[in-house]
Amino acid sequence: MKPKLLLRISAILMFLHTVGHTFGALSWKNAPNPSVGQVISGMQKNHFEFMGRSTTLASFFEGYGYTMILVLLLISVLLWLLAAEINNRLSAKLLPLLSVFLLLMAIIEYIYFFAFAAAFSLLAGLCTLLALFTRRTNLNTSKD
Repeated sequence: MKPKLLLRISAILMFLHTVGHTFGALSWKNAPNPSVGQVISGMQKNHFEFMGRSTTLASFFEGYGYTMILVLLLISVLLWLLAAEINNRLSAKLLPLLSVFLLLMAIIEYIYFFAFAAAFSLLAGLCTLLALFTRRTNLNTSKD
């Protein structure tokens, strides 16, 4: 498989991850049962001082969720753009970094969240890693 296609697959996987995360981030206050509802209520009602302002764990949780939407979208766009520039030096420097980042993200998502989310990052990381090795193989064979 060509490295450009592998990176485009990776970009699409991460965009789907972004969409799923967005739905979750926008609906996290919808409690699936009364026990979770109590936790959410506690997160929203209990204020504390942090860095000179009164805040709640709910605002932190929500802010992290929105921030991750942007991070996931950035990763998706970056992978898509790198696919178009697969043979330049920048992609050679960024692909190893992105591969490791996505694989580590998959591990964290598996440990702290759930396997379905981790699967998107894992598959995207593997596609990115494979694109890196396929790119190197193509460059080496074209030199011969």
